[in-house]
Parts: sequence; structure tokens; C-alpha cells
Amino acid sequence: MPKRTTILLDEDIYRRLVEESLRKHGTTKAISKVVNELLKKALKNREEILDLLLSKKITKTSVKDFESFRRELSRR
Repeated sequence: MPKRTTILLDEDIYRRLVEESLRKHGTTKAISKVVNELLKKALKNREEILDLLLSKKITKTSVKDFESFRRELSRR
């Protein structure tokens, strides 16, 4: 169930939300939808990045191997 809240936006952010609402939904009355879509996407992306960073790695690399690989890439 949706919750009602108030947020204070900078003028340029508000303008971009209005433009996106008009582009996607054909009305300025859909700003809440646009904000929800953008927040969901941003939070999902953040979660995916954290999962990737914090997940168990399937291989181990020594510092020596990494440095060797980095040098090889630099030469390309």
C-alpha cells in the first residue's frame, strides 16, 4: 500500500522529474510513479553491486599474479 510523504526537491531535480513524467506517462500527475521507479532502480543497482563485492569469490589471485596481469594489460 502506498504511503504519502513530502520531499523537498531542488528546482532542477523537480523539472527533470516533471519532464520524465510527461515523457513516460503523458501527465505531470505521475511524478510519484517516476520517483518510485527511479528509487527502485537505484536501490536494486546498489544491492547488486554490494552482492557482487561481498559475495564469495570463486578464485583467488595473489598480488604477484595480479601485478603481472596488470602489466600485461598495460602493454596492450
